[in-house]
Amino acid sequence: MALMIIDEPRVPGKAGQAGGGHPLFRLGFRPFYLLAAAFAAISVPVWVARYFGWGQALTNVDVSWHMHEMVFGFAIAVIIGFVFTAGRNWTGLWTPRGKHLAALAGLWLAGRVAMVAAPPVLAALIDVLFLPFAAWPIYSVLKRSGNKRNMFLVLLLSLLTLANVLFHAARLGWIGISSVSPIHAAILMIVMIESVIGGRVIPGFTTNATGVRTVTNPKLDKICLTLTALACVAWIVRILPPFSASLAFAAACSQAVRLAGWKLPATLSNPLLWILHVSYAWIPLGFFALAAASLQIVSASTAFHILAVGSMAGLIIGMITRTALGHTGRPLKAGYAELAMYALVQLGVIARFVAAVSTSAWRDHALACAAVSWAAAFLLYVAVYGRYLVSPRIDGREG
Repeated sequence: MALMIIDEPRVPGKAGQAGGGHPLFRLGFRPFYLLAAAFAAISVPVWVARYFGWGQALTNVDVSWHMHEMVFGFAIAVIIGFVFTAGRNWTGLWTPRGKHLAALAGLWLAGRVAMVAAPPVLAALIDVLFLPFAAWPIYSVLKRSGNKRNMFLVLLLSLLTLANVLFHAARLGWIGISSVSPIHAAILMIVMIESVIGGRVIPGFTTNATGVRTVTNPKLDKICLTLTALACVAWIVRILPPFSASLAFAAACSQAVRLAGWKLPATLSNPLLWILHVSYAWIPLGFFALAAASLQIVSASTAFHILAVGSMAGLIIGMITRTALGHTGRPLKAGYAELAMYALVQLGVIARFVAAVSTSAWRDHALACAAVSWAAAFLLYVAVYGRYLVSPRIDGREG
C-alpha cells in the first residue's frame, strides 16, 4: 500500500467540480502549509532576537516556547494538512474543507497567538484543543471507510496530544517533570512516523522517477523500525545510559543501512527526490548523536536539533513543495526557488549543529546563520507557493 503518495488524487474529479468555497479552504494542505511556513519564517527570528536580548516585552517567548512551537505549532500544522489531504485520497471521503477547515485553521492560529500573548493557563487551554478537534475528522473518515491500516495515525495524534498536555502541565508547575521531556517525546514520535512513511514512499518515488531499482527489505524494515522505537522509548523513560546509547547506536546503523538501499546517487539530478534522501539521512545521524548524548559526549540539544531541523524540517520542506505542486495541478518539477529552499534548510541544520557544539563566539554567529537560513527558506515558500495555495487548481479539478 502506498501509504502517503498524495501527489495526485485517487478519487475521481472533473473540471468545474472543485467546490469547497474559497480555494484556500478546499483541501487541508492549503491553509496549513501556508500558515506553517509563514509561522516558521516569523517564529524562529523572533526566538533568536529574544535570545540575543531584544524584545523584552515578549515575556512568554522563552526556550520552552520555542521548543513547543516548533513541534506543536509548525510541525503539527504540516502533519494535519498532510493527513487531511492524504485521507481524502485513501478513503474517497471528504476531510474538513470550507468553513470546517477554516475554523480549524483559526483554532490553530488562536493557539499561536495565545502562546505569546495570553496568560499561561488560558494559552494551554486554547493550544491543547487543536489536536483533538483535528484528529476527530481523520478518525471519522478512516472508520467510515474501513481503512484500518492508517488508523495508527489517530493513535499518533492522541499520543502527541498527551505530550502537549504534559508539556503545559509541567510548564505550569502542576507535575514534577521538566517541560523538555514531553517535547523530546513528541519529536521522537514524529521521527517514528517519518521512518514509517519514508520507508514506504521514498524508494517508490525514486524508482518511479529514475527507473533505478531501489533495494527494500521488509525484514530489515521491521528490525529498523523496532530498534528505532526501542531507542525512542529508552530515551523517554531514561533507562541506564549505556543501554540507551547501545539502542540508539543500533537504530542509527539500521537506519543508515536501510537508507543506503534507496540509491541516493540516482536522485542527484532531481531536487524533489534528493531533498527527501538527504533529509532522511539526518535520522541516522541524529541517533548517532543521541547515543553520544546518552553518554554525555554531546548535549541532548545537539541530537534533537539534528532530528528536528535536519530530518523533520528537511522532510517537511520536501513534502510541502512536492504535494503542493501535485495537488494544485502543476508538474512535479523543481525550479530555482525549490532548490534554494532545500539548500537553505540544509545550511540551517549545519549551522545549528555548529552552534550546538561550539562554546566560542562562533556559537552566536552560527545561531544567527541558522535562523536566517531557516527563515529565508520558509519565507521563500510563502512567496512562491502562497499564490498556488490561494488559487484554484490550474486543471480545474477538486482540491
